[in-house]
Amino acid sequence: MTSPELHVWPTVVGGLRRSEVSAVVGHGDACWERATSQVLRWGVKTASGFSVDSPGPVSAGDRVLVTAHFLGIRVREPVEVVAVTQERNRVGFAYRTLPGHPVSGEEAFIVRRDRDEVRLTIRSLTGPARQQPWRTLYPVLLILQRIVRRRYLRALPQDRPAT
Repeated sequence: MTSPELHVWPTVVGGLRRSEVSAVVGHGDACWERATSQVLRWGVKTASGFSVDSPGPVSAGDRVLVTAHFLGIRVREPVEVVAVTQERNRVGFAYRTLPGHPVSGEEAFIVRRDRDEVRLTIRSLTGPARQQPWRTLYPVLLILQRIVRRRYLRALPQDRPAT
């Protein structure tokens, strides 16, 4: 649903909150190599304060347990990788939430380059989880999700000025 392979993400119909945010993470081939390697190994999540029980390269069909660490609280987030794309100028993956996750939906991490510019894009579709207490906490989780998205956009190493 978050379609990491698509350059333009079509509007999705059906009750889920849609978000797409992006930021330039750097320039040049070295930045591209660093960013794509990080993304395909859960680097955006781990650099944003999460742990992943399988930090190796992502592969469609992988079921992974992500753990959120926030204010001394640990929350387990079971997910399944549903798509991986590796093109010349676009690399990324998407995962869907599994039962037990605090929200229902899908999220994608995409690195793309246009000429020399390297950009990270985060796409997400979010709805309330079916189980309690997460369903009741959904409005609070949406606020936390905005904070986490900002962390994601700062997660990849930025260009360093030459010295």
